[in-house]
Amino acid sequence: MITDTHTHLYSSQFDEDRNEMIQRAKKAGVSRFFIPAIDSSYTERMFDLEKNYPEDVFLMMGLHPTSVKENYQEELAHVKEWLDKRDFYAIGEIGIDLYWDKTFLPQQQEAFRTQIQWAKEKKLPIVIHCRDAFDEIFEVLETEKGDDLYGIFHCFTGTLEQAEKAISYNMKLGIGGVATFKNGKIDKFLNQIDIKHIVLETDSPYLAPTPYRGKRNESSYITNVVDKLVDIYGLTFDEISEITTQNSKDIFGV
Repeated sequence: MITDTHTHLYSSQFDEDRNEMIQRAKKAGVSRFFIPAIDSSYTERMFDLEKNYPEDVFLMMGLHPTSVKENYQEELAHVKEWLDKRDFYAIGEIGIDLYWDKTFLPQQQEAFRTQIQWAKEKKLPIVIHCRDAFDEIFEVLETEKGDDLYGIFHCFTGTLEQAEKAISYNMKLGIGGVATFKNGKIDKFLNQIDIKHIVLETDSPYLAPTPYRGKRNESSYITNVVDKLVDIYGLTFDEISEITTQNSKDIFGV
């Protein structure tokens, strides 16, 4: 059994073949799909996905940092309303993204901290989005650290030092297609990170692994990530799948 801890199955890029794509993934051994939120414009699509695949899909709720704009308070209210209304498996994806736009950094920091505090209240893990913002992310985590803070550093692309720091905050590292890239860099030091800190993800439809790089990603391609971890850790395909799925269970509680 393989767990894709981060996949946007509701993406419009899958509208033409969503069921076929999910069946391909299941045939490849992927039986658990964890779905991150972005903002209120995707909520209905997430719930439709859950309704159509109730045994396979596990939803998160949260406000993505690139959706933190002038109306971020309204978007946060939407998140809180749903967190109080029903159960989710994590609060995510949340964090800070300074790659596209630095305009709303203070608002991103506030939204990140607020949602971390909601996660603690609800006893839920967080799933962190970090792009060009490790220092800013760590600054917030430092103020919020504790036994009640835990989760996944989604799409981890940092250094060994940053990986160790993320782990020190009770975070697993979400490893996906980047690990297969020639210039991905993380494959050079991952063997120094105990596999108990690793979970698998695709971030589909984004960041397709080699040999599909540049094309639409899908959950079945997670097997290429497993193959890469087989080379890095010297374990079997089944061992990688079993260990990383257990790690995901430790985080999501299911």
